[in-house]
Amino acid sequence: MPHPVILRDLVKQYEVFRDRESERSSHEPRRQSADLSCTLCVSTGTRTVEAALAFAARQLDADLAEAAHGQPLPAVLQLAS
Repeated sequence: MPHPVILRDLVKQYEVFRDRESERSSHEPRRQSADLSCTLCVSTGTRTVEAALAFAARQLDADLAEAAHGQPLPAVLQLAS
C-alpha cells in the first residue's frame, strides 16, 4: 500500500493528465497518462483505473479520518476483481 502522500500525488497527476489529454495532440501526454494509470493500478492492487481511483478515494478518506481522530480505523480488505 503506498503512503497516502504518494497515493494522493498519483491521483492528482493522473487527473491533470486526463484533463489535458484531449487538449494536446502529442503522443507524450498519452504515454504519461498510461504510465500513471499503470502505476495507480499496481500501487492499489487493482486492474482498472476506475477501480484504482475508487480504492484510492476510500484509502485517502480513511487516512484523513484517522488523522482527524488520532485512532486508526479498521481496515477493510478488498481484493482486486
